[in-house]
Amino acid sequence: MQKTLLIIKPDAVERKLIGHILSRLEQAKFNILEMKMLHLSPERARRFYAVHQGKLFLDSLVEYMSSGPVVAILLQKSNAVADLRILVGATDPAKAAVGTIRQEIGLDVQQNSVHASDSLETATGEISFFF
Repeated sequence: MQKTLLIIKPDAVERKLIGHILSRLEQAKFNILEMKMLHLSPERARRFYAVHQGKLFLDSLVEYMSSGPVVAILLQKSNAVADLRILVGATDPAKAAVGTIRQEIGLDVQQNSVHASDSLETATGEISFFF
């Protein structure tokens, strides 16, 4: 069994979509091991997205991710990382496959409602960041 991380972003929390996203995760047979709601400070959001250091969108991403509460969720399933990436869809909701979370509820490339770890290595670091 693999572990991975999903973050419900501020836009989805504000639009009261936490339950909807949790339902989608459960329907996809993910085990929810831990979950917590928190408000990231700009400094903590910048640390989380340090991989994007030097990119033009980093400042706006940090501002967005620290603009309201997020929900960090530790998930487990066989092939968890890849299966979650398929379930959430492409970063740009306009390009995400039909039926994916981002296609269904994402607003734009930044406010795409969820973050999902992109590899086992990334998942390990991201999980330890929150849990």
